[in-house]
Amino acid sequence: MLTLTDDLDPRLEAVLEAGLADHNAEMTRIRDWRALAVTVHDPDTGELAGGILGRTSMGLFFLDLFYLPKRLQRGGIGSRGLRMAEEEAARRGCKAGTLVTVNFQAPDFYARHGWEVFGRIASAPGVERIFMRKTLEAK
Repeated sequence: MLTLTDDLDPRLEAVLEAGLADHNAEMTRIRDWRALAVTVHDPDTGELAGGILGRTSMGLFFLDLFYLPKRLQRGGIGSRGLRMAEEEAARRGCKAGTLVTVNFQAPDFYARHGWEVFGRIASAPGVERIFMRKTLEAK
């Protein structure tokens, strides 16, 4: 039975991750999928304000989500967080990273940190998805 929904069953992600991890391990003998997160707390309130969510798997760092509220941008927090995530991915053996951003989000920020564009897709009027990559170096 198939069900199309926008009301996600919280178990779905676990089922998909486990199934893909099993398949990948069977094909490559590598079972190294790990979540990677950098949290940012508001310096005034201590409340969780943003951060980075990603994952590492089979030598690749996937930067999935990165958000900072405007009041915390331009102070170096984003650069430090990105560097932390990249360094941890490299420690885990990742040779490269990949991400998708949007033309009005942060492609220039990522470019300043060594990420390069390898593809673009127009997705709505005036909106373009930008695919970026970076070679990571172990430190």
